[in-house]
Amino acid sequence: MKRRLFAVTLLITTWAFSSAQVSETRTEYRITLKKPGNPASSHLLLESPSGELRANETLPLEIRQRKIQNGDITRITVTLKANQPVYYNFEEVYKLPDAIRHSDCQFLMPGFWYRRNLRSPKEAPSFHTSDSWQVREDRLSAPLTGIYNERTGDYYTVLRVDKFEHESLSAHNSGEVILSGKTSLGHTGFRNTDGGTALVFGFPYHEAPQTYIRKLTLAPGVQAFEKLEQGETRELVWEIRRGRAADYSAFVADVWNYSFDAMRPQQVAGTMNTAEAKAALSNFFTESYVDKYDLKYFSGVHMRIDDCQSTGSVEVGFVGRVLLNAFNALEYGEQNSKPDLVAKANAVFDSFLKAGFTPAGFFREFVDYDHHSETKEFSIRRQSEGVFAVLNYLGYERKRGRLHPQWETRMKKLLDNFLKLQEPEGSFPRKFDDNFSLTDASGGSTPSATLPLTMAYAYFKNKQYLESAKRTAVYLEKELISKADYFSSTLDANCEDKEASLYASTAMYYLAMVSKGKERQRYTDLCKKSAYFCLSWYYLWDVPFARGQMLGDVGFKSRGWGNVSVENNHIDVFIFEFATVLDWLARERKEPRFSEFSSVIRSSMLQLMPQEGNMYDIGKAGYYPEVVQHTNWDYGKNGKGFYNDIFAPGWTVASLWQMLSPERVSGYFR
Repeated sequence: MKRRLFAVTLLITTWAFSSAQVSETRTEYRITLKKPGNPASSHLLLESPSGELRANETLPLEIRQRKIQNGDITRITVTLKANQPVYYNFEEVYKLPDAIRHSDCQFLMPGFWYRRNLRSPKEAPSFHTSDSWQVREDRLSAPLTGIYNERTGDYYTVLRVDKFEHESLSAHNSGEVILSGKTSLGHTGFRNTDGGTALVFGFPYHEAPQTYIRKLTLAPGVQAFEKLEQGETRELVWEIRRGRAADYSAFVADVWNYSFDAMRPQQVAGTMNTAEAKAALSNFFTESYVDKYDLKYFSGVHMRIDDCQSTGSVEVGFVGRVLLNAFNALEYGEQNSKPDLVAKANAVFDSFLKAGFTPAGFFREFVDYDHHSETKEFSIRRQSEGVFAVLNYLGYERKRGRLHPQWETRMKKLLDNFLKLQEPEGSFPRKFDDNFSLTDASGGSTPSATLPLTMAYAYFKNKQYLESAKRTAVYLEKELISKADYFSSTLDANCEDKEASLYASTAMYYLAMVSKGKERQRYTDLCKKSAYFCLSWYYLWDVPFARGQMLGDVGFKSRGWGNVSVENNHIDVFIFEFATVLDWLARERKEPRFSEFSSVIRSSMLQLMPQEGNMYDIGKAGYYPEVVQHTNWDYGKNGKGFYNDIFAPGWTVASLWQMLSPERVSGYFR
């Protein structure tokens, strides 16, 4: 009876203390202990006025909590001290005020979870499977969860604060797992608490209700246990922040600014300068050239990382980017007196002019010579990326007095096709065929068309192209940007993704290049709004790796790299013009964080450049890696700390080259 009375007193004290700190919030504490070879046992903890967290029974460790209030931020420090060797998992459930209902809220785990992830299927983490999720921190671009109340505009976030130095291997990826050593990875998420809502956080990681291990593959949840030796202590720190935002986009922007200020990512030291990086990447142009088919190309699709042997696959855009690489090779070859590269680049363009178009005038998007097949379903993204590359080529050639009327005719025909495909509200269908029949009418890929349309206006002086581009802006503002709903730009998934927000921001940047006055300011504002959403996908911290995981052994830093999509949970170097956009926005809107982070991106994304003596598990120099697996997720091969065995360096080389050419866009429109 005395124990029960003591427990009730402690519970009342805990609620009162929590309410004094943040009005109407309550916190539950739980410690789960694992004895090897036995099921784990979970113990509810109650907080005393002194900050001690106790269970009803005697535990083999002492737990204390300290809270410091500083304005809207509460810093929570939890200290665990073992009285005997113990395997533990600690968790807090921070319940928001009763007035905030789970059904009124949208959620954010940056780089992985947006709103309710409802564009993702039930085979990936989403509300289709559960309305409560908690995940390991290395899935996220910042180790943070946010809950936004759409009804009131109030939001709460929890951010883990640590040095994040350690990771350990585990024998299993589901169930109760004892870690092989020390880790720095905890977990974070949100939970429906009988209609209310709560932030969930703890250490080490605990993923529930399921863990995402492979594309569209959920496994049973996993709970990890770290060992504390007798007398050993572990200190854990989180920040709870309360704020208010006008809408979900403003919430994402505010959270990114706060996260950036809290984590302060710095440039990665010792990486290449622009000349060194382009010299290394140019080896890709030398070694990947294929000339035995009607289309000549730089092979950059569906190859193995260990030998990088050229394949029979040629792709205009998306992961192939063959025409953009042809332009890059031409420009570099002429600038550096490399006639072999110039000849190869011109051969690629000549072959596509002769044999690269369908009867209706679209690019032959993807041709597989090994299997004697090619796609009959086209995409606005790949077609747009092809036009983008050719217009860069034509603009470059014109400035040097070299005109290509046949190419201009081809581009006008293809751009006229674009005008036929555009819907009245301004969108472009995602996929279609050579008869203009739509196979995927969704408009998420629309911003990819804005770039070439704007460029075509500047090149051909045809106002129809500009009007078409402006109509895309109307659609993007209404359906993507104002709704904070960026989706389906990547072609191998149908979900929320980084590339849709990146393309939306870049599209507004291009339109600003050809606009003046209030119209230019409007495009600049839209560019900034979507840029925050894109920034949220990029890592502000360095996830830890275990010994034996190649990325950790070579000292890889994840800061500045972007996660891909809800379905594809790996990081990559998809950047293209976005770093340039950030620098421009920093000047236009006097936001130094943008340029500071752009410098982080530019330094960090060159870390894994394969070159003699430092090949980073890639078979050839300059073939930059693609699928960088940084968390407990893979495409089926190798897992965290390695790459998938198949990769597409065509787009990685093109992306980095564009990043390394910051004057290219302004020079084109000059």
